[in-house]
Amino acid sequence: MRRISTTLALILALAAPGAALAAEHEPAPCIVVTGEGEMAVKPDLAILTLTVMREAPTASEALNADNKAMGDVIAALKTAGIADRDLQTANLSIAPRYSTVTPHKPDEPAKIVAYQVANTLTVRVRDIGKVGGVIDKAVKLGVNEDGAIDFANDDPSAATTEARKRAVADAVKKAHTLAEAAGAKVGKVLQISEQAYAPRPLPMRAKTFAAAEAVPVAPGENDYRVTVSMTFELDQ
Repeated sequence: MRRISTTLALILALAAPGAALAAEHEPAPCIVVTGEGEMAVKPDLAILTLTVMREAPTASEALNADNKAMGDVIAALKTAGIADRDLQTANLSIAPRYSTVTPHKPDEPAKIVAYQVANTLTVRVRDIGKVGGVIDKAVKLGVNEDGAIDFANDDPSAATTEARKRAVADAVKKAHTLAEAAGAKVGKVLQISEQAYAPRPLPMRAKTFAAAEAVPVAPGENDYRVTVSMTFELDQ
């Protein structure tokens, strides 16, 4: 009996540190919340996407016609005060256009009937008041394909920083509300992650403006949104 008691005591003595270690590494209670912050500011920059498309019987003729039209557009934009650094070619494509298959000749192979050349230009307009005039002038000089307009901010860092602060404040407020309802207290911050959302470009149809004397433009405000996920330790 004495030997059995000694063995049992030894087992308990060896198991005690393990149990203490397990209790020590047991994850502390925590709470995970999501906070949202938003900051609206007026844009001070407009980014236009303008495309000139020309078609001709040969690729060379189509390219020459497109080059002439885009050259006129670029020259007019520079005259309007757009700097060289704010003009950038975004895309240039040359593609054949094939004839359609007639119902009574389904086996007839499609033939190349023309070539299309499209040149896309990105334009940064730093004076919002000039945007309508720039679009009107560009369309009259040759822009004839769908484009886009994006009202942005040259330096959105201040707006994004404020949105971050508001998102964190929102998360902290939610954490305290939930912890108080559960009879606990919010402890230290264990983890933070964020996701930011910038304004999206708006689609623009160049053909819509072809007959307009002045293009009405409403820049509105840009909403910079930040979502944060925060993990807090709970003190019970």
